[in-house]
Amino acid sequence: MFEIWLPEFIDAIRDTVVMVGVSALVALLAGIPLALVLVTTTRGGIFERPAVNSTLGSLVNVFRSTPFIILLVALLPLTRLIVGTTIGVWAAIVPLSIAAIPFFARIAEVSLREVDRGLIEAAQAMGAERRHIIWHVLLPEALPGILGGFTITVVAMIGSSAMAGAVGAGGLGDLAIRYGYQRFDTTVMVTVIVLLIVLVSAVQWGGDRLVRRITQRTG
Repeated sequence: MFEIWLPEFIDAIRDTVVMVGVSALVALLAGIPLALVLVTTTRGGIFERPAVNSTLGSLVNVFRSTPFIILLVALLPLTRLIVGTTIGVWAAIVPLSIAAIPFFARIAEVSLREVDRGLIEAAQAMGAERRHIIWHVLLPEALPGILGGFTITVVAMIGSSAMAGAVGAGGLGDLAIRYGYQRFDTTVMVTVIVLLIVLVSAVQWGGDRLVRRITQRTG
């Protein structure tokens, strides 16, 4: 029985890793700049722009408050425009990325806001330029929290990638729906659940270990 399903499981794991990996990279590259804008444009920030901050914050809240399955369906026209299809791994990457960016940005924003205000003021007193404050004060001091938040984001994306299987995105979620649910195959369903638990545990363990190492180096 296991030999029969092994190729299916290998393909599903690969698809899930690709979906989450690419989307996580997009979220990392876009989420940190977004968080920096939110922090630095707030009242009292080094680039104080309340109107920009309010508008951007409202937009982030809209995407964060929309359930992923609804966002997945709502973004189908955009997904088709970008990748040319609405099914498959690459089609799922579009809504996964769009959902993950504001989620991660808010978490990173919290870490950036927790940076000691005295360090920023000391850098300003020494004549540091604002871009230098970002690169040499804000980001290094907030790095452990940002990485911890990124780990949480990736874990959440694994769950979202499973939901994406409901619309034929591929991956472990698609396998569970097609075989475990629609064909009432309990073995497949249980195996998928175990694999998702293992995947989430591995990501959480790796993220926690990385955060501890960085904290020890900067501590």
